[in-house]
Amino acid sequence: MELLSHDVLIIGGGLAGLRAALEAKKSGVDVAILSKVHPLRSHSVAAQGGVNAALHNVPAPIPDSWGNHAFDTIKGSDYLADQDAVEVMCREGIDRVVEMEHWGTLFSRTEDGRIAQRPFGGAGFPRTCYAADRTGHNLLHTLYEQIIGQNIPVYEEWYALSLVVHEERCLGILAYSMFKGQIIPIHAKVTILATGGYGRIYLRSTNAIINTGKGCSLAYRAGVPLQDMEFVQFHPTSLFGTNILITEGARGEGGYLKNAQGKRFMEDYAPHLMELGPRDIVARAIQTEIDEGRGFEGEYVLLDLTHLGREKIMNRLPGIRQIAMDFAGIDPISDPIPIQPAQHYSMGGISTNMDGETPMLGLFAAGECACVSVHGANRLGGNSLLETLVFGKRAGEKAASSRSSNIQNQKEVTKIFQQNLHQFQKDLEEIFMREIQEPSFKLREEMKTLMTYQVGIFRNASSLQFAKERIRDLKERFHRLGIKQKTLSFNHELVQYFELEGMLDISQVIIEGALARRESRGSHFRTDYPQRDDEHWLRHTLAYHTPQGPKLEYKPVAITSYPPKKREY
Repeated sequence: MELLSHDVLIIGGGLAGLRAALEAKKSGVDVAILSKVHPLRSHSVAAQGGVNAALHNVPAPIPDSWGNHAFDTIKGSDYLADQDAVEVMCREGIDRVVEMEHWGTLFSRTEDGRIAQRPFGGAGFPRTCYAADRTGHNLLHTLYEQIIGQNIPVYEEWYALSLVVHEERCLGILAYSMFKGQIIPIHAKVTILATGGYGRIYLRSTNAIINTGKGCSLAYRAGVPLQDMEFVQFHPTSLFGTNILITEGARGEGGYLKNAQGKRFMEDYAPHLMELGPRDIVARAIQTEIDEGRGFEGEYVLLDLTHLGREKIMNRLPGIRQIAMDFAGIDPISDPIPIQPAQHYSMGGISTNMDGETPMLGLFAAGECACVSVHGANRLGGNSLLETLVFGKRAGEKAASSRSSNIQNQKEVTKIFQQNLHQFQKDLEEIFMREIQEPSFKLREEMKTLMTYQVGIFRNASSLQFAKERIRDLKERFHRLGIKQKTLSFNHELVQYFELEGMLDISQVIIEGALARRESRGSHFRTDYPQRDDEHWLRHTLAYHTPQGPKLEYKPVAITSYPPKKREY
């Protein structure tokens, strides 16, 4: 048996994973990254609008501050975010953004050469630092350059199959090398999950096809709780027909939302902030306009940028223009863009503290797959990129100093990995021997349809109860699925099989959490419980894996300086 070994192993090559790797490497430990795609194809590259930091580079009557940023974030979260964690993110985020500039990120600039900042939804100040509308692309390339400069190895097109756990401690993973066609164990004193979100459990999503929530399912199956998974963000503006993201920056630059009657309808939902209301409010407003017959063809409304003028669109939103032209045949300089809400982000994730530590020794998580929690029930635009930089850095730093193992005997480590590998290969043989009764893609599409229409923007008890029963049926059918390709070399069918298993787990956790939470808060809107209920539900949901399904527990929200109050915009 080939057994690879590193001090710190990071699963995921996006912003959180790369930032964690750089920080751990700074401490002089042996660090490696494992990614199922080339790091520059990670979904972080798709982030468009910007990254928040209270730099105060745009003149305003009152100077911006990290405290203002924290308040906007907590209010935007509908008071479910842990306020101590939010304060850390907003305070340390200033240094993280400046650090990225010093490493070479090509931010857009003000006339006097400072980092440019634009308004974003739910924010009281224009604090979103941007690189035109390709901010994630520029940040990811900058960090990957640093990874190359530090000679940090990357296991590219490798796939994490399962965590290896012994006596409630994570010792590493079993990994599948698609090119080698082998399952190879990797021992690590600390493993960091930075695998991104799970958007592909929905039919309509701005996420890349690689966003299947594998990190969340790995931790969940290993006994680590998932937190606040019922809070799923739907971005207000995805391109109708393809659901490619149309950045919030388009509204930050002054874009209008209009219904089929030509009305700027946000005046009915967020009269003070209009199109720059928080994402949950804007998404519900758009869906309401569509549902009540004021959309186009019953499916979309328009995002109008035509009044911004050619120069501003070409300078600030060149990527959006290209997307609209390539995928909708529309030039936003002259014509409005058809848009509709689509799943976009995961507020919930693997439960961690502010240093990325999970309840399991030797296992950390950072980025979208983690739940610190700084987003609570609704994330503000521009805070996701910031989270990856701040908590990726903190996770890497803590992991480097927490690398001692409770197993010193290498023979014992080898034996544990041999046992895990043998059991996995035995299970794999059973899967290969099954007769194919139905294709896995059929089951996957049924799951996506179920989540989209029963567990979407608007929810109620009857639809969630139906989804609960249906997902159990899908999970039973999953165990009868077979695999056509019996060899391991580039077996994408096998990867999709294991991803579907995790997606079903995540779907079930979301459904159970949403059914149990009898209130409306942030992105979780119950039509049968339309009000927020702080008396009973100002608390985090924790979901633990059991053979019978998720076991739900709860823990309090950390409140510091911002007592919950009515959320108005």
